[in-house]
Amino acid sequence: MTNNLATRNKDLLLHGLAEFGKGNIEVLRNLLHENFIEHSPGNPSGRDAFIEFTASAPVATARLDIKRVITDAEYAVVHYHMITSEDARGVAVVDIWRLVDGVITEHWDVVQPVPDADQLPHGMF
Repeated sequence: MTNNLATRNKDLLLHGLAEFGKGNIEVLRNLLHENFIEHSPGNPSGRDAFIEFTASAPVATARLDIKRVITDAEYAVVHYHMITSEDARGVAVVDIWRLVDGVITEHWDVVQPVPDADQLPHGMF
């Protein structure tokens, strides 16, 4: 059962990210619980408030190059390179999503600017 939930969570997140990457922000309405809880400073909780905020955030028009997805029965962790038109070097992001019954209920993230390549002897990703 746990493996099935992990697979479902991974498929749900990858599909959602693919749609989001195509500019379909409305996909979040189906992915997020109405009482979605956001743990990142400055980002609002609640599905509608979060979607409105995200629609005008840099991530809405960024390219998301997914590097890793790790899931279990309750969480999905996505590590990706986010590149915007204003920042070609981009940022490294780790999103942690908590899912209950196939719906995202909580989110945490860590965002780190990608430094110059000479500062990364083993690469950023």
